[in-house]
Amino acid sequence: MNAAHPVVLIRQHLIDPEVCIRCNTCEEICPIDAITHDDRNYVVDASICNSCNACISPCPTGSIDHWRTVEASNAYSMAEQLTWDELPAQQGLPEPDASLAPPAPQTQAGYQVNAGESASSTRAPWSAAHPYLNLYSIKTPVLATVAGNYRLTAQETESDIHHIVLDFGTHFFALLEGQSIGIIPPGLDANGKPHYLRMYSVASPREGERDGYNNLALTVKRVVTDHSGAPSLGVASNYLCDLPKGAQVQVTGPFGNNFLMPNQAGSNIIMICTGTGSAPMRAMTEHRRRLLAKGQSAGGKLMLFFGARRPEELPYFGPLLKLPAAFIDIHLAFSRVEGQPRTYVQDKIREAQSAVTEVLQGDTYIYICGLKGMETGVLEALGESCRNVGIDWPALHARMVQEGRFHVETY
Repeated sequence: MNAAHPVVLIRQHLIDPEVCIRCNTCEEICPIDAITHDDRNYVVDASICNSCNACISPCPTGSIDHWRTVEASNAYSMAEQLTWDELPAQQGLPEPDASLAPPAPQTQAGYQVNAGESASSTRAPWSAAHPYLNLYSIKTPVLATVAGNYRLTAQETESDIHHIVLDFGTHFFALLEGQSIGIIPPGLDANGKPHYLRMYSVASPREGERDGYNNLALTVKRVVTDHSGAPSLGVASNYLCDLPKGAQVQVTGPFGNNFLMPNQAGSNIIMICTGTGSAPMRAMTEHRRRLLAKGQSAGGKLMLFFGARRPEELPYFGPLLKLPAAFIDIHLAFSRVEGQPRTYVQDKIREAQSAVTEVLQGDTYIYICGLKGMETGVLEALGESCRNVGIDWPALHARMVQEGRFHVETY
């Protein structure tokens, strides 16, 4: 007589499709490529996942931190997960023996930081204010009213970027600089299902776009082409850019618990951004500016490296020029100005090597936000600048990541 095969139980890692905002952070950070996605869902391959938890902390919504006890032979397949609109209920099974779970790799800040590798801190600065998270979900969004919608870029430019102010009235919606919100576009997608939310960084400080008011600002670029350059209208960006004053918008969030600014006196901030990646930088700068105007401690030095194709396409160009040099050291890079060489933010970092490396040796935090293509050039410029003055950039970079001082948000 053959003995019955023992039932092997595992804790299967799953992603909640109701909460996931499709930011791709988990797939990018997974060290073994266990996470993938289609045009609707992000999913985890049970045959690859080793429960290392590298993806847990960076997730801005917590959608990644879900588990179900299942029989190993009956784990949810990738094909099944891609069809889900919500997580399945837990089956009536005992928890698996923890000793059978694969050990989590012991790595720095959830992953190994290698020389030349782009890595972002998964923890907030030690002095950052405590953020509120997930006050409103897809199932229970809050309604905000459009208080203003202004084009920031010149009318003759193809880059149509808007500054949109949303008012929450009497609804509680506390935010910090560096956090994001989710916007739910109305209507249905090509599959006849409601559109998933899109996430936007907040461009206003914690006190609101208007100091003391329960509102916020977004910096939104109208998307008119896909990644290959073919004509394609972005669902959420066009919806937002066309909103009239008084319209109501479904909002979820807040999201984000690590891309937050330091609050201790004397802390320096280096901000590197392109286009709408300026949103969190504007929020941090405005918070410091308001503190200074009130005679309160405004921290240490501020440095800004901001890139666009032309001055007419750079959001907040006019207001930036009005900020005094004693308050913020501004370096603008333009790549498409007729008669001038193409200049990018990494070029400006090299030009400002002396000032950058001096600041890096202090109580300093770095924030990078914008198009993904900028990461490599920025890291190379920082590394080169440090080497030229005898600073061990790989060691400094690793330490900054570990201490919550190096933050990257690219798309």
